[in-house]
Amino acid sequence: MECIYKDPNAPIEARVQDLLSRMTLQEKIGQMTQIERRVVTTRAIRDLSIGSILSVGGSGPFENARSSDWAAMVDGFQKTALSSRLGIPLLYAVDAVHGNNNVYGATIFPHNIGLGATRDPDLVRRIGAATALEVRASGIHYTFAPCVAVCRDPRWGRCYESYSEDTEIVKMMTCIISGLQGDPPHGNSSGYPFVASRGNVVACAKHFVGDGGTSNGINEGDTPLIYSELEKIHLAPYLDCISQGVCTIMASYSSWRGTKLHTSYFLLTELLKNKLGFKGFIISDSEALDRLHSPHGSNYVQSILLAINAGVDMVMVPFRYKLFMEGVAHLVESGRIPIARIDDAVERILRVKFASGLFEHPLSDGTLLDKVRCEVHVNLAREAVRKSLVLLKNGKDPRRAFLPLDKNAKRILVAGTHADNLGYQCGGWTKTWDGRSGRITTGGTILDSIREVVSGNTEVIYNENPSASELVDNGYSFAIIAVGECPYAETGGDSKDLRIHLNGDEIIAKVADKVPSLVILISGRPLALQPWLLEKMDALVAAWLPGSEGGGITDVIFGDYEFHGKLPMSWFKSVDQLPMNADDTSYDPLFPLGFGLKSRASSS
Repeated sequence: MECIYKDPNAPIEARVQDLLSRMTLQEKIGQMTQIERRVVTTRAIRDLSIGSILSVGGSGPFENARSSDWAAMVDGFQKTALSSRLGIPLLYAVDAVHGNNNVYGATIFPHNIGLGATRDPDLVRRIGAATALEVRASGIHYTFAPCVAVCRDPRWGRCYESYSEDTEIVKMMTCIISGLQGDPPHGNSSGYPFVASRGNVVACAKHFVGDGGTSNGINEGDTPLIYSELEKIHLAPYLDCISQGVCTIMASYSSWRGTKLHTSYFLLTELLKNKLGFKGFIISDSEALDRLHSPHGSNYVQSILLAINAGVDMVMVPFRYKLFMEGVAHLVESGRIPIARIDDAVERILRVKFASGLFEHPLSDGTLLDKVRCEVHVNLAREAVRKSLVLLKNGKDPRRAFLPLDKNAKRILVAGTHADNLGYQCGGWTKTWDGRSGRITTGGTILDSIREVVSGNTEVIYNENPSASELVDNGYSFAIIAVGECPYAETGGDSKDLRIHLNGDEIIAKVADKVPSLVILISGRPLALQPWLLEKMDALVAAWLPGSEGGGITDVIFGDYEFHGKLPMSWFKSVDQLPMNADDTSYDPLFPLGFGLKSRASSS
């Protein structure tokens, strides 16, 4: 019998239907199952036909594994999948959300909040393309990016994953999908998945929908908006993603008006699939089905029933996969999940696998390894840092600019918890789920970059937290103070006070009282700035979470490049004002959305 599904010249839909017709129920359920690499067995891949494997929270082959090590691991899994009865290749997935950030030695780009400050969609598209090459170099086919949340409250722990509070800015940045997946050809049906080449990846728009609009910015909370507001603010970016052929969309942990997104037939099926014409697959978030009932993981079969019937196609289980697969089989055999729903899910998954060229090129391409942290990518990351910086204050007297700084200054003090900490500079989702402190990957800190750029006659003194006595009569021309937030992810980043971490405000006050000071704020969102503290600073730069290339900061503060960035979020005067957005009828920010000074002029 001819295997149409193995013919690369056959139409995708014909290949999908041919393969689907050959599959057992167990193989179909396997394709709907995504599991963590640490629980993978040969039997799970070969005999259960597991459809996808992921690295939960950066889980990798071993500590500081490089791209070649990842590729060897993924190829090993893939070869097992290819030896199965039908030889269906698996999709390996990671959270490559600001570069291939799980992998030691990859280029780490600024987080989305910083990219939103650039207002540069072409830059973001190029970052998508560079990220795709580095992801594919590591043997990986699929990234859970981009996050197209519209963050309406900086108290949300995922604020830095959002490009902006402004829907139009987020829409502008969805072009990263064309960088990740490639530009769909003219005539590609809107909503139909598309991946251009072996140098591109399967992308995932997330988290559908309204995750950035929860009450009080509570992660996984409830978004209480009426439908017309949900559509206008939070749904709009997905239309752009779908038009670019985004392959997958991830459902949100959050709820809309009391209904968990993972159980919403209206939003997942009636709206996303039927009305908007999305033809890729919907994937759950990690352990999302375990979170549908309390306590965690209880009433699991009912959770499976609700999610699959609502329209979830692939479930990021990721650990209890046998329980999940047995539960789906029981629900199908008892008639509670129609076989037509299973077939729809599997059709969508296979469609993405065929559209992405996975059947023709299932294994890694070793020629791409030279792209990892190549000069082009490092320069691109540095450009992104430069363009993301927002100058909020430049001189205590508006007629006398403090910046740019003098490279030939006699003596410079560098202080603060974030001046020489690459992990803090990169933030969450770097090497691990919630990030780490220290030299966690390759790259340059702010201190490294200062030492590189100043003249040979300039003395650079680094003191993370100098005492008051160390600041007296030391002949400093000026100080550069870098403070901000420690890394975090998701609920761990939810904050009611938005304070600068590690007593950063005390370091600022102590140093700026004695030495003219530039403050560089490393954070995933606007933070609380008391008037008395702001008054002490001579200059203030919001640098967001810039990633591995600290040289992008020194490029600008020392005047080789002008400031470019504009605030992607409104900067509040007091947390009591939150939520506060530019379209509010009563709007009284410390710095408005879009604010950003130039170093050689005092106007925004």
